[in-house]
Amino acid sequence: MASSSQKSSKALHILQAVQTVDNIVKSITNKTIVDIKDDRLPIELKVSEESTTLRRAFLEEQTGFGLPVLTGKEPFSDLDKLEGNIENYIGMSQIPTGVIGPLRVIGSAAKGDFFVPLATSEGALVASYHRGAKACLLAGGATSVCLVEGVQRSPLFKFHNLGELGQFVVWILAQMDNFREITEQSSRFAKLEDMRTNIEGNHLILTFEFHTGDASGQNMVTICTDKICKYIIANTPIQPEMWFIEGNYSGDKKATSQSFMSVRGKKVTTEIFLPAEIIQGVLKTTARAMAEYWRSSTVGIIQSGAIGAQGHYANGLTALFIATGQDAACVAEAATGITRMEEKENGALYCSVTLPNLIVGTVGGGTGLPTQRECLELMECSGAGNARKFAEICGALVLAGELSIAAALSAGHFASAHQNLGRKK
Repeated sequence: MASSSQKSSKALHILQAVQTVDNIVKSITNKTIVDIKDDRLPIELKVSEESTTLRRAFLEEQTGFGLPVLTGKEPFSDLDKLEGNIENYIGMSQIPTGVIGPLRVIGSAAKGDFFVPLATSEGALVASYHRGAKACLLAGGATSVCLVEGVQRSPLFKFHNLGELGQFVVWILAQMDNFREITEQSSRFAKLEDMRTNIEGNHLILTFEFHTGDASGQNMVTICTDKICKYIIANTPIQPEMWFIEGNYSGDKKATSQSFMSVRGKKVTTEIFLPAEIIQGVLKTTARAMAEYWRSSTVGIIQSGAIGAQGHYANGLTALFIATGQDAACVAEAATGITRMEEKENGALYCSVTLPNLIVGTVGGGTGLPTQRECLELMECSGAGNARKFAEICGALVLAGELSIAAALSAGHFASAHQNLGRKK
């Protein structure tokens, strides 16, 4: 992803902040590796009341959160809490929710061990991500950093000819201070960071980029952009023939070639070094096999024409988005990214994932609904001040999933895992 000098400076500041936790990283990675057979979380492949009760008790003991609505101890009956989230309401669609972890994360905002809730009906998914999380834990944790942030809206203006368009652009470029003031008047949290222009014939697309605080921000930027556009129409000396609040250019809820040219939401990059004994003991394969699979699969995905090169970001992100009240449709853009794997000395593996389009938030939207709030609280990510932390956990989750699926495919275990866990008996 190319960045402006201002964005690069912000990203550098965050990377330097990560260096302040270097001693934490060293103290974790220098610990004696725990027994690879040891699992803190009570796990099971088949669902039973006994193990479910044990897991709930374990999570409450470890985190202090009992998940009363999610576990059914308290009924949900306050329909007023659904205001702004649903129309023509008839009831709840229940999706099974599992948990993985602890997933150890060392980041600029997320630091510690996290139990991550995943809502899915796909058998084998939770088990796979849990295996990857275990490998990350034993290796001392995944370093995950939220680098830059920004959410866009791209209104389109149509003019009679290029001459009129050019005069309009000259006027527009002198209005940024007014646009920032309008933004501040329209939202307590939104900040207008940038405005870019794109000309195609007599069409002009203006891309407004906002910082949206701890909200995912799609509604926020729509409202602010609408106010800016109405100011433009009321004051511009050159009236467009027509205009639309979104010219289908921002990348909202779709994977586009813009993904790696600018941030949308939050850009997160995450990495880990796995020693050979963890790869062999937990992932049941070798670094060489995983790196070779990664190289071969990357050539395959290039031929397919996909945007990015990764295994299955959408699996973990969709399950986490549903559990925590994110806009699940945003997985269409959030699941673009790049996975990289390299064999290192002594049979170790380096793996990194980069996600440039994480549209996530910890306030607003569905994050305040009862079970979704409980799932965010489980990771201590509910409410203001936690969006970057949550994004870094997302990066570590995706990394865990990439490790596990690449291990299964490189060792020939992929089909048998789905045969054993993903089918009704």
